[in-house]
Amino acid sequence: MENNDMFPKSTREANEKKAALAPRNIEAWRNFSKTVFEAGALDEKTKQLIAVAVAHVTQCPYCIRSHTPLAMRKGATKEEIMEAIWVAAEMRAGAAYAHANLAMEEIEKYNTKKN
Repeated sequence: MENNDMFPKSTREANEKKAALAPRNIEAWRNFSKTVFEAGALDEKTKQLIAVAVAHVTQCPYCIRSHTPLAMRKGATKEEIMEAIWVAAEMRAGAAYAHANLAMEEIEKYNTKKN
């Protein structure tokens, strides 16, 4: 189910319009993206699973919709994709908890000034 009010559908026409506004930039971006996702020390499936996880952390619906089927094309199972998403969830939640140190520090500063 798509929410077209919040996230317009990505279309070839829209992508071409954006590319035409900055052709050198999009060419560099496409070359960069192609290079990043080529097999290297990590295989292509692993890179796509990482992309799925990161897309969930950054909460990019376009990336989720793009990299999930790409991961499957590279051989990822639905279980591997869900596990990658759980890793992303833990990292996002873990970051929130870790950043609580900042709040604790501010609480201490406030209480010290108050006394």
